[in-house]
Amino acid sequence: MQLYFLQAYPGVPGITETITDGAVTARSIAEAWDNQWIDLLQNNTSNNLYGALTNLGVFFAVGTLLFFMVQWLKDVIYSEYSRPISGLIWPFVVVLLLSNPGDGSVLSSLTLGVRNFINGVNQQVVATADAEQNYQQAINISVAEEVAGSLLRPCQALTGEQQNECLKKANDQIDDLWQQYRNLYGNKTWIDRLETQVNQIRFGTGIITDNAFNSLLGNTGQTAIKNFLISLQYAFQNLLEATMLLIAALGPLAVGASLLPVAGKPIFAWLTGFLAAGIAKISFNIIASLTATVILNVVNRPVQDINTNPDLMWFIIFLGILAPLLSLLLAAAGAFAVFSAISNTETLVRDRI
Repeated sequence: MQLYFLQAYPGVPGITETITDGAVTARSIAEAWDNQWIDLLQNNTSNNLYGALTNLGVFFAVGTLLFFMVQWLKDVIYSEYSRPISGLIWPFVVVLLLSNPGDGSVLSSLTLGVRNFINGVNQQVVATADAEQNYQQAINISVAEEVAGSLLRPCQALTGEQQNECLKKANDQIDDLWQQYRNLYGNKTWIDRLETQVNQIRFGTGIITDNAFNSLLGNTGQTAIKNFLISLQYAFQNLLEATMLLIAALGPLAVGASLLPVAGKPIFAWLTGFLAAGIAKISFNIIASLTATVILNVVNRPVQDINTNPDLMWFIIFLGILAPLLSLLLAAAGAFAVFSAISNTETLVRDRI
């Protein structure tokens, strides 16, 4: 699971339908990723990509077994048998993980289980204190401004009766937007503030000046930047899903190469990378949820001046650039700690056996 937002796209008629379609699309994407994991790791794994990679992993295991046996015989000759006996565990581990009982290899089942565990933790983060709704609401505050601005902006160049007619048609569509947001989030201060600002333009007198218009609903340059940054953070979440799926697919190769007589086993690096992607995903959702809650506390406070617009640009920049970078740094630090813990545990177990 990950955080998704219900986005209404500027300039598209049918605001209510657009938001509803956005929710369906977001859920469809989430389900598509879930189905892709099942198709790759469980359904007909003998004939799909994962099955081919498993066969390649078996080939690697057979090839590296020669190096393993050379090192094992060397240890038998020069050691006191403690290292050779503990080393015999690895061939059994590799054979067990790459074996295919019929419904997929043991490794594929374990990989899917770890992914489900990570998603379970992530779901607990998202479900805490209505985090997903807060995130959607914080994003849609900015989206609402852009939708209203895109509908009103063509009226700016008109005058007289033409402008009044244009504003009336735009206001009818914008009213649907406010109603839809009230249905989703209830009566909120930020909705009343934006509605009042639009009404000031709708029922104002004379030609709408650039300064008056931009002070209420922003400018086209800011709209383009916001849309880009929103798409950027959305792409980052999907990139994390694709990264986890790619690492999962390479699991058989890491397992097959784990018989090499080296200190750092490839399976440890693979497991660390998989967990690092999961940590990045969870970290991003925590950061986004907490920041969204802060934004809502700001925009829903009663204000004396209804024309006072809170600057939400920092929030969009934070989500699009800074939050992904911070989550990746946390994932790197967590991965280093996990890799060190696994390596030290493996050394301790090997010395005790």
